Amino acid sequence: MGFATNAIHVGQEPDPATGAIVAPIYQTSTYVQEEFGKYRQGYDYARTNHPNRKALEKTLAKLEGGHAAYAFSSGMAAIDSVFRLLRPGDHVVLSEAVYGGVFRLTTQLLVHFGLEFSFVDTSSPDAVLAAMRANTRMLYVETPTNPTMRITDISAMAKLATERNATLVVDNTFLSPYLQRPIELGAHIVVHSMTKYLNGHSDSTGGCAVVTRPEDAEKIYFVQRSAGAVLAPMDCFLVSRGLKTLAVRMLQHNDNGMKVARHLDAHAKVKQVYYPGLVSHPQHQIARKQQRGPGAMLSFDLGNVEAARRVLNQVKLCALAESLGGVETLISLPALMTHASMPQEVRERIGITEGLVRLSVGIEDVDDIIADLDQALLYA
Repeated sequence: MGFATNAIHVGQEPDPATGAIVAPIYQTSTYVQEEFGKYRQGYDYARTNHPNRKALEKTLAKLEGGHAAYAFSSGMAAIDSVFRLLRPGDHVVLSEAVYGGVFRLTTQLLVHFGLEFSFVDTSSPDAVLAAMRANTRMLYVETPTNPTMRITDISAMAKLATERNATLVVDNTFLSPYLQRPIELGAHIVVHSMTKYLNGHSDSTGGCAVVTRPEDAEKIYFVQRSAGAVLAPMDCFLVSRGLKTLAVRMLQHNDNGMKVARHLDAHAKVKQVYYPGLVSHPQHQIARKQQRGPGAMLSFDLGNVEAARRVLNQVKLCALAESLGGVETLISLPALMTHASMPQEVRERIGITEGLVRLSVGIEDVDDIIADLDQALLYA
């Protein structure tokens, strides 16, 4: 079956009790036993599992091509569960322009549990190789990176990880499995903030980890039910509903993203545009090789924070807000919003300047998006 067919039907079978084409929301915390120790369909308590989560996880595993998937209450909860596969003394190499929340989690929390982290430009295989140690157990990659849009060659990272007996984890949030398939390129684990493109409607938070190895699946499930950062039935329902239109949404996101990027790239007020669909992007060819399209995430530099503030305060259609991947266009200033927890010297070193604006291009009429950006840029 094709991607769109799987997104609509896998895990989303009609309700066997009533024939309802959309399965019900099982808004319950516990399940009655038929007799002591005998459960209906194996459900006992909603934290352990429930039908809406089971259905969603089945869909996610199919779309990413994994052995199993596990849904969490947020993207950060899913990412945290993956780092819990490690043990004290283990070392991780990460993309240096990683999401601010991941930087905060690793440098301010997980280091206190004996884990070691090195942040490098993963678009350079030589830099990654130089950073790897005898105790390197994981290679964690964002591609494209948030918000600098650097591209990492996933196949090259998979080769390095295999040679060094390390686990390759890829954050696929920015592209979704419709535009990028990390497992087919050699990744062992894929993570998502499902709040973004997978849900697509800005009305639910969630995260997932998709694994390829049964031993990882067993460990992630243990973390899921033990730590309890699980996704509630209503949120699972919302993400499952969003997945049904993922293919058509991503086609429109992709088309709009390309048109907006080209327009901004030619705009006199814009210093530079960071978008892998532009031939000027340093990893454009790698993006073309491993992505089905460049996506709808881009960043553009206005030179200084004052110009950026003026533009962000003047947009009318574009919503000034954190997050991304919804049907509506969102605009933000990463240095002072999503990446504010990252030290200034680190932000500056990796290119997150105070004039760098991040744009999540929605699926509105693209001429309206461009017109709104144009009128706001008059104030830059």
